[in-house]
Amino acid sequence: MQRIGVFICWCGSNIAATVDVKKVAEAALNEPGVVFSADYQYMCSQSGQQLMKDAIKEKGLTGIVVCSCSPRMHETTFRKAAESCGINPYMVEIANIREHCSWIHKDIKEATEKAIILMRTAVAKVNLDNSLTAGTSDVVKRALVIGGGIAGIQSALDIAEAGYEVDIVEKAPTIGGKMAQLDKTFPTLDCAACILTPKMVEAASNEKIKIYSFSEVESVKGFVGNFTAKIKKKARFVDENLCTGCGLCTEKCPSRKTPNEFNRGMNTRSAVYIPFAQAVPKLAIIDPTACLHFKTGKCGLCERNCSAKAIKFDQQDEYIEQKYGAIVVATGFDTIKLDNFGEYGYNENPDVITSLELERLMNAAGPTGGVLLRPSDKQHPKKIVFVQCVGSRGLRPCDKPYCSKICCMYTAKHSMLIREKYPDTEVTVFYIDVRTPGKNFDEFYRRAVEQYGVNYIKGQVGKVVENDGKLTVYGSDLLMNEQVVIDADLVVLATAIEPDKTAKSVATMLTASIDTNNFFTEAHPKLRPVESPTAGVFLSGVCQGPKDIPETVAQASAAAVKVVGLLSKDKLTCNPCVAHSDEMLCNGCSSCEKVCPYGAITYINKEVNDHGKREVRRLASVNEAVCQGCGACTVACPSGAMDLKGFTNKQIMAEVDAICK
Repeated sequence: MQRIGVFICWCGSNIAATVDVKKVAEAALNEPGVVFSADYQYMCSQSGQQLMKDAIKEKGLTGIVVCSCSPRMHETTFRKAAESCGINPYMVEIANIREHCSWIHKDIKEATEKAIILMRTAVAKVNLDNSLTAGTSDVVKRALVIGGGIAGIQSALDIAEAGYEVDIVEKAPTIGGKMAQLDKTFPTLDCAACILTPKMVEAASNEKIKIYSFSEVESVKGFVGNFTAKIKKKARFVDENLCTGCGLCTEKCPSRKTPNEFNRGMNTRSAVYIPFAQAVPKLAIIDPTACLHFKTGKCGLCERNCSAKAIKFDQQDEYIEQKYGAIVVATGFDTIKLDNFGEYGYNENPDVITSLELERLMNAAGPTGGVLLRPSDKQHPKKIVFVQCVGSRGLRPCDKPYCSKICCMYTAKHSMLIREKYPDTEVTVFYIDVRTPGKNFDEFYRRAVEQYGVNYIKGQVGKVVENDGKLTVYGSDLLMNEQVVIDADLVVLATAIEPDKTAKSVATMLTASIDTNNFFTEAHPKLRPVESPTAGVFLSGVCQGPKDIPETVAQASAAAVKVVGLLSKDKLTCNPCVAHSDEMLCNGCSSCEKVCPYGAITYINKEVNDHGKREVRRLASVNEAVCQGCGACTVACPSGAMDLKGFTNKQIMAEVDAICK
């Protein structure tokens, strides 16, 4: 029988205000094996830990139960305190009476009864606990960054600066992401390309960084410190070792009707193209869906005119396998599609555009050379209406329930730039609320109103229709309590942002968590904001939630620090709570192998002695260095041969019995 000590934490008033901690401590003394019970205001404090250490020495405790907050918060703290007194750290159990009791119940009696039940289950488990010893695994000194936007670039540069090799995998033909499409950045109004391009060039020239552009991560296997990724390097039909980026092939290409993705479809490009002037790597790429050679077998002008002989129509996709110690997810974002927002007339009228399309119109390298012209007739617009929160903060199925965070600021930026360059242009902004939570952000918005005379109307736009070549905007002014009708030459929609469409598949591949909006979920919103719940996977940028550029860069560097901290270790301590197979019960059916997400289970032929009868059987074998203790195999095993150390079937049933008392 174990000698168990039970320690109940008040958590200040977080627990004690709803749970009668004294009553829980008294009830603990009635449980089998419990020889000591105490409550304390802050068990995680130095004084609280000392209370635990003193009790271990005085009472000769062999097991510990702490009734406190989530084990995600302080399980490691209490395990270290117990280990310092000679108790195996896996003889410590946490009963979560904060999140499971005090935070969700208002009635003290009800919360106290539940806390006693949770304490009882933890005691039942400790009575069956065994000492476990953690193994170790090697760390591969290389990092993978999925996504080559500003977040991925910054993470890669910081990791490389620490001396570790990094691979950037970017699905587009060039790194740079959405920031490469911007003209100016708020609140300083400096050139986006002037900030981003040096970063792109630095990443490309860094000997520690390998860029896989126009590539995708096909699969990821393994575990923290030892991932194996399969990368699909898609065919460019251009030899990147020979291409000089001169652009001659793009000039000679006769197929020029494909919408230009970089300019958001506002002009066209050739079938062979370089995405933009500062592209990294600056290599041509052939679009086989638009190329006449792939369609008809004829043409080939680009091949004949390429002095470097870089055009390779027979080029095939290439697959690369590489090992990594850590993975950074920086998959970025996109703006929502507006197919379900017919009230704004986006799909019917070319003069209704999105803010990102306006960025391209105002950019010197854009489709109009930086001159603000109406897409329909190429005339300068005299009246422009901005509509905020299109798809953000809505309740309809097509809306996003969250605030996209950056829209208020970039609309203020656009308004100021337009008024400064074209003082004769009237600018009106319809808004629900103006949200400017950032350093100098509110001052920036006030400049748009007070210095540049931008007309802000608190209200929503109900409809945008075309009348005689003009756009008529029907909206409401909530402050004046009246309907507003404005004739406009150009309407700009501040559309909601959402995670990149690849986020869900990447999360599935990495066994990482995402929320209902497909943003990646952090391990803890306050204490571990850049870590995924999956060990070894870190989050960088807007893949985790809406952010502006400074916030994105800060998080990218934070993720890089976590990666460096991981890669700096030669070995990692493995989780000892791993699966194991009972040779006498295993029938070699392969059910456990099929459900194991980590590939930790294989099968071997082994001679066993079954009640004096020797025979060779096909048995499950668990690689403990790979097993992550998820327990899927124990559920799938039809013979009950698979069990999980630290969470055995006997322990779980003992907990169930304790609950049912």
